[in-house]
Order: sequence, then C-alpha cells, then structure tokens
Amino acid sequence: MQFTTQSAEEVVIKARGKFISRAVDVSEVAAKRFLENTVHVKDIKINSEEFENKEQRQVRVSTIEITLTRK
Repeated sequence: MQFTTQSAEEVVIKARGKFISRAVDVSEVAAKRFLENTVHVKDIKINSEEFENKEQRQVRVSTIEITLTRK
C-alpha cells in the first residue's frame, strides 16, 4: 500500500521471531505478484535482539529487515 497510495520509493519490512516467515511472504508477494516488474528486493539484513521476558530471563530473538524499492 505504501507504494501505491503513498508513492513511496522505498519500503522496509521488519519482523522478529516467528513472524519472520510472514515478512518474507509479504515481500515476495509484493515483488513478484502484486507489483510485478515494479518493485524489487534491494537489501536484506538479519540480526538478533536480546531482551528480558516476563519471567526475567534473557531471551535472544532473530530479526529481519527487508528493503523493497521501485525499479
């Protein structure tokens, strides 16, 4: 929607943990079906974050940032 309604030149999709697969699906659908030959994947960054959960335990969670840009 950012590309079509806001005329954005670049969109970053961010996710962490179990939602990483959904971010990948969203980027693939945008680049290969919804905006075919208009948008492509510019960059993918993977990382991990460490934080304290509700039980006061340190937890490490994977993160991803997928940058889509107009051709």
